[in-house]
Amino acid sequence: MTVFTNFVLSYISGLNYLNILFLMILESSFVPFPSEVVIPPAAYLAQRGDLNIFLVVLIGIIGSLLGAIINYYIAYYLGRTLVYKIADHRFLKIILINSEKVRKSENFFIRYGGISTFVGRLVPVVRQLISLPAGFSKMNLKKFCFFTFLGSGTWVVILAVLGYFFGAKEELLSIYFKEISFAFLFLAFVSIVLFILYKKKYKTKKADSVN
Repeated sequence: MTVFTNFVLSYISGLNYLNILFLMILESSFVPFPSEVVIPPAAYLAQRGDLNIFLVVLIGIIGSLLGAIINYYIAYYLGRTLVYKIADHRFLKIILINSEKVRKSENFFIRYGGISTFVGRLVPVVRQLISLPAGFSKMNLKKFCFFTFLGSGTWVVILAVLGYFFGAKEELLSIYFKEISFAFLFLAFVSIVLFILYKKKYKTKKADSVN
């Protein structure tokens, strides 16, 4: 237990802005590295005065966006068929990526459209891979970056708040993190419902104008 504690303390004390950027790029691209072990510890260091909390948030969001853009262009240029074949490669299975997870992300994107690149950033499993179907469909890059920035920003800010205020108290952090995870799922559900209602209203108005 002492060895593990020393490892965690060593990891946290070694975090800097470059580490945060690199790890968040990984987290948001094809490597399923959890942002939960990057942003909260970095925010805790900010709370101690070792880092700046605003830079932690900004760099976290930039890293998430860059990682998402990497996935977008991989899918954009390689295409759906080749990406699915690569996803079933033995190496990717080792890092917990497979065609089934890509398919779930694609179904999510097909069902909810462009806004899924925002909502998907708040949904476990879908979060890292939602950029791939956006690339398959050649979604407008500005629109993709806008929705991804909003989703990543929401996620990073919440993680930073948790780490800043509760990082020194592991028990409190665990309790509130579970609660916020449910809140994220609720937010994603509400966002999807509002978007569906908006699309229906838009189609109705368009149909009325034609008639």
